[in-house]
Amino acid sequence: LEISNLSEKDILVLRLDLTDRTSHEAATNSVLKHFGKIDVLVNNGGRSQRSLFVDTNLDVYSAIIELNYLGTISLTKHVLNHMIQRKKGKIVTVSSVMGIMGAPLASGYCASKHALQGFFNSLRTELTDYPEISIINICPGPVQSQIIQNVFTENLAKSIENSGDQSHKMPTDRCVRLTLVSTANDLKEAWISDHPYLAVCYLWQYAPTWAWWLMNRMGKRRIQNFKSGV
Repeated sequence: LEISNLSEKDILVLRLDLTDRTSHEAATNSVLKHFGKIDVLVNNGGRSQRSLFVDTNLDVYSAIIELNYLGTISLTKHVLNHMIQRKKGKIVTVSSVMGIMGAPLASGYCASKHALQGFFNSLRTELTDYPEISIINICPGPVQSQIIQNVFTENLAKSIENSGDQSHKMPTDRCVRLTLVSTANDLKEAWISDHPYLAVCYLWQYAPTWAWWLMNRMGKRRIQNFKSGV
C-alpha cells in the first residue's frame, strides 16, 4: 500500500487450509465476490521432508500427498471452473527441481512434486480449447525460506532439530522476480536455481545415467551428514 497505487479494497487476505478441501469452494467464491474475477492463481503451499524412507511412517507420506498434491489440485479445480467460464487466466504452480529428479531424504516430497508435474502437464493438454488459460510450472532449487524449519520428519509429531546454514541458497526476492518473469511470459516450465543445482537439472534431463551416478555419490554424503546431525 505504501509503494503502489493500491488501496485497501485491492487487497483481500483469507486464511486457508489446503488440507481442508471442503473449504476451497467457499474461499474461491469469497475472492470472486470481492474482486469479480481471478486472473492468476499461484499454488505455493507445501512442506518438504527430511527423513529416510525406511525410518518414516506411512502417515507422513499420506500427509505430504494430502497437502502438497491433493490440496493444490483441489483449489485449482474451483478456480479453473471460473477461468474456463472467462476463457482466460493463469495457473502458476510452485513445484520444485525435485519434481524432475530424485534425491535422498525427500522421497515423499519428490513424489508429491512429481505428481504435480504430471498432473499439470496433463491438464495443459486438456485445455487446448482455451489458449488464453496458461498452465505454468515453476521449479525452484534451494531458496532461502522457512521450508526447512517446517519439514516433515520420520513421524508427524517430530520436528527437525537442525535446519543448517541457508546462506548458500538463492535469495527469496530473486526467486520471486524470476517466477514473475516466467509468469508474464507464459513459460510452461521454468527451472529457477543457481549452479551447481541447475547443472544437475540439465544432467537429469539430458544425461540421466550420469545424473544417477552423481546423485548416488552426493546422496551418500548427504545421508552421512544427516545421520551425524549436520
